[in-house]
Amino acid sequence: MINKLKNAARVIDPFIVIMLGLVVLASVLPVRGQAAVVADIVTDAAIVLLFFLHGAKLSREAIVAGFSNWRVHGVVLATTFIVFPLIGLFMQVSLSGIIAPMILSGFLFLTLLPSTVQSSIAFTGIARGNVAAAVCAASLSNVLGIFLTPLMVGLFMGATSGVSMAAIEKIALQLLLPFVLGHLARPWLGGFIAKHKTLVGRVDRTSILLVVYTAFSASVVEGLWSKVSAVDLISVLILCAVVLTVVLWGTWFISGRLGFAREDRVVILFCGSKKSLASGVPMASTLFPAAMLGPVILPLMLFHQIQLIVCAFIAQKMKSPDTKSDTGDN
Repeated sequence: MINKLKNAARVIDPFIVIMLGLVVLASVLPVRGQAAVVADIVTDAAIVLLFFLHGAKLSREAIVAGFSNWRVHGVVLATTFIVFPLIGLFMQVSLSGIIAPMILSGFLFLTLLPSTVQSSIAFTGIARGNVAAAVCAASLSNVLGIFLTPLMVGLFMGATSGVSMAAIEKIALQLLLPFVLGHLARPWLGGFIAKHKTLVGRVDRTSILLVVYTAFSASVVEGLWSKVSAVDLISVLILCAVVLTVVLWGTWFISGRLGFAREDRVVILFCGSKKSLASGVPMASTLFPAAMLGPVILPLMLFHQIQLIVCAFIAQKMKSPDTKSDTGDN
């Protein structure tokens, strides 16, 4: 029993614990007034730096290779940017009037995001999948997500979320432009970033924590917890688990039906089922009004932790020597 508790503690990301702690802190001591203005400026600067570093980190070879293995990447991208959004739209219609509208907006936003990079690659490696394809698939998903996610948010959520063309332009300036400039600066910065790999991770997590605290502060000031009930929170957890289960099963089943080798099925399983907290939180802070940010990113925060726990368990199971390696529909 003690060993099981220790293993569970290893799976739970301490970063998530800190992030949830900031939600509690923002609920008790939200940043207000001039302090909120300063916090927003600092947060915006951190996001710009984050995407600049991501652009500098991504090699040109990874982008080119991302277009070569088109069958694997096609299925991953179709799951990420077609299947997931269809699930989100279905939830919007079927659960309207049952779950708070802001929470449903958060779920729809979650389904429009690109895949993760680090965890998708890590789990693919643990499960003895095609790591090279995972690197390309996850990187390609993130690059395309910078373009596709804001466009889909404007298309599917613009009428009810406060998202406007001005917000789309802002994300181009705050996320896309720094990303492109960072990639152009890669010949000069690539070596430095390779030697200081933890730098991007620290900027990554710091920017997310800043957004979470300022977002929930603004939402609390606007009366967040009077609009979102405990039932809503439990519903979010259940829905996150259901959606992840459906997508995990679907990606494994379909990839088997399409005749992919086991190594590529692992890539589709892990890259196709993830949603990126690192991309989603900065995008949300740019696209949505401050008062909406808390409930919008809440489903993403919970889904992120659930996907880590579930996929870590699956990857470890697939790692075992007696794991089936057929290409059927198991």
